[in-house]
Amino acid sequence: MSKTIAILATLDTKGAECTYLRDEINRMGGKAMLIDIGVVGDADVPADISNADVAAKGGTELSILRDKPSRETASEVMVRGATDTMLGLIADGKVDGIISLGGTQGTNNCCQVMQALPYGFPKVMLSTMASGDTSGYVGIKDITMMFSVSDILGLNPFFRRILSNAAGAVVGMADAAIKIEFDASRPVVGITNLGVLTQGSMHAIELLAARGYEAIVFHAVGAGGRAMEQLMKEGFITAVFDYALGDITDALFGGIRAADENRLTVAGKLGIPQVVVPGGVDHIGIMLDTPNTVPDEYKDRAHSFHNPVIFVPRTTGAELVRMMEEIRDRLQDAKTNTVFILPTKGLSSYSVAGGDLYDLESDMVFHQAVRDLIPDFIPLIEIEAGAEDLAFVERCIDELVNLIENNKA
Repeated sequence: MSKTIAILATLDTKGAECTYLRDEINRMGGKAMLIDIGVVGDADVPADISNADVAAKGGTELSILRDKPSRETASEVMVRGATDTMLGLIADGKVDGIISLGGTQGTNNCCQVMQALPYGFPKVMLSTMASGDTSGYVGIKDITMMFSVSDILGLNPFFRRILSNAAGAVVGMADAAIKIEFDASRPVVGITNLGVLTQGSMHAIELLAARGYEAIVFHAVGAGGRAMEQLMKEGFITAVFDYALGDITDALFGGIRAADENRLTVAGKLGIPQVVVPGGVDHIGIMLDTPNTVPDEYKDRAHSFHNPVIFVPRTTGAELVRMMEEIRDRLQDAKTNTVFILPTKGLSSYSVAGGDLYDLESDMVFHQAVRDLIPDFIPLIEIEAGAEDLAFVERCIDELVNLIENNKA
């Protein structure tokens, strides 16, 4: 059966390009559905879902938007209307993928719509903005961004090939897509990870698999933590091994992996089983302007280089106390199903004995801060091991499985 692909675009300015994209999708065995989110002009190509229909879904008549055109107001209405339209089509099984094309404004609007769509639903954004920082457009959703290279203004031999490639991408995704299914009797465990904890994460995955559990690993670099917690809210993740908290460290001290204000709060609010480890809080991630240089403010600290442009200075005792205060505050709602486990011989491969960031004095300050500040309702377990040691990871997984099993009872 042909897969239906929604083309979301401003047909008054991208009519020719959308017509070609529609024809390519149809040629490849798909069935294109044009959704117009343009406001000012009239489209040369007829839409399957008109801009008037989209505007009405967004709560304002198109004629009103055209009466006193405002990009800000029009964008809000059309994004809301297009989101509602797409969610309805998906719920009714009438669409199998989405592709959009645009510049700065079009990319922003279309990606807002895509961010509201379910994980696993194919999403392709062909954009002039896809060669820079795309984090604001992608957010925490599985949006595939493709650089248009040239501006999206008119057809030519080069851009026809780009459009054809984009059509092939979204049709292929829709053909390959499988439904995300979870077995309620087999909990899916979210794991946070950093490169300095990877060996431990790999061992945790093996241990969970041996117990019959699957795991999804998230890189604790800001977006990863947000994605994991969104999947908790949506019910896909039902237990957490929060092994890496370096994104909270960076949020406090100006690092590049900064978490948002909700990080480490969601599992507690939902009451789902979680084991929390302060993995990776022994350093800050700093992006360098000049590779392999030490910024003046960190010259007196132990440090390393994660790669030539990511500098990692050791966190001080005072910073680690501040870090533990933040952890305490974020865990205030974790009154059940939470265990905090402290590795006393190194918070990552960087700070174990012999590591570049080994600093026993700062570690001891942190250990005491953990004892003093951990909320009374959260059990604290201290283990004389490094965070990646097999025995440490095995104890963490044992504690998590106990929480899961007790939660079933």
